[in-house]
Amino acid sequence: MAEWRTYVVGGAVRDALLGLPVQDRDHVVVGATPEQMRAAGFVAVGKDFPVFLHPQTHEEYALARTERKTAPGYAGFAFHAAPDVTLEQDLQRRDLTINAIAQAEDGTLVDPCGGRADLEHRLFRHVSDAFAEDPVRILRVARFAARFTDFTVAPATQSLMQSMVACGEVDALVPERVWQELSRGLMEARPSRMFAVLRDCGALARILPELDALAGVPQPAQHHPEIDAFVHVMMVVDAAARRGLPLATRFAALMHDLGKGDTDPAEWPRHIAHEARGVALVGQACQRLKVQNDVRDLALLTAREHGTVSRAQEMRAATMVKLFERSDAFRKPARFAALLDASECDHLGRAGFADRPYPQKPLLQAALAAAQAVHAGAIAAYVMARTPQRPADKIAQAIHAARVQAVAQVIGQT
Repeated sequence: MAEWRTYVVGGAVRDALLGLPVQDRDHVVVGATPEQMRAAGFVAVGKDFPVFLHPQTHEEYALARTERKTAPGYAGFAFHAAPDVTLEQDLQRRDLTINAIAQAEDGTLVDPCGGRADLEHRLFRHVSDAFAEDPVRILRVARFAARFTDFTVAPATQSLMQSMVACGEVDALVPERVWQELSRGLMEARPSRMFAVLRDCGALARILPELDALAGVPQPAQHHPEIDAFVHVMMVVDAAARRGLPLATRFAALMHDLGKGDTDPAEWPRHIAHEARGVALVGQACQRLKVQNDVRDLALLTAREHGTVSRAQEMRAATMVKLFERSDAFRKPARFAALLDASECDHLGRAGFADRPYPQKPLLQAALAAAQAVHAGAIAAYVMARTPQRPADKIAQAIHAARVQAVAQVIGQT
């Protein structure tokens, strides 16, 4: 193995230089063949190009390679890996300068693209014009913006991304890859920055036109001091991130107000029936992106019910129970709890509202607990004993009435 040279590359080097925890370490191997790697005990796992797992650490080791664009989209590349490919050639094919730094086994840094300077200047800058050959790189820059919240996109890189959108590269992205990057970005510190980057280069209108349509849409100032519907949604999704909420809830927060982009401009800033319009748009977006069912279902529920949840303090007990039934809260209480979390973020995601209490959440939690405490089985047995013929409707009515009574006692409407 003396003739081999191995280097740690990419995110591990970048994060170490930023003083951040290093999660995974990727390696580039210069001067080796696949046969030599296998003979040394490495396990081949790459399908498109030679990648191997170390026999002890199981970290990834990829042979240094170059790549050539052969077709539209992120998958349209031909790769060349050979012992004569240099480390510098391998680094030149990478997306951003901050990801094109390598560290030798003795700790020496190899930085042919100026990545360390861009780290110091908190700058996302593309390595070369080859950046334009892979539309996934736009999504990656946007995701990095959500993670590294004090970085900005270099003007030349911004211009290049705009050109990529204009020439249709983004349209070649497959839904699974788009959703993979969006879902990862949603789990970063400030998801709003991802969508801002996508919108600034025009990619958001291609990837999530339903969300892009909210920009510039006014809302009533008495409820939304921030006015703009897109700004509001960005504040809502960031509120979900600050609370460390899971992906499904963050996505529901992102999708909850899509209907406001589809209401009649003549009625603005009011948005009558935007919830129903939003349900259709959320379903459309989830189908296009192939979002998994549990994430989709919470987003649909939140789009439909967040306005109702916000009016909880005005509700009668019977209305609350209908909300629980309509939301399937008795069978899926965890999903209803996530609806309340997303609705709370809707409340907090407004200018000047970040620290305001949201009494609707504890009120509905207490009401649901009271309704859940009703012994449905005992009620069913009681009704069946007295109505042996076709008792199903009467059982449902009796359980509903008992739940309404229990909720009324809790919220003081007896």
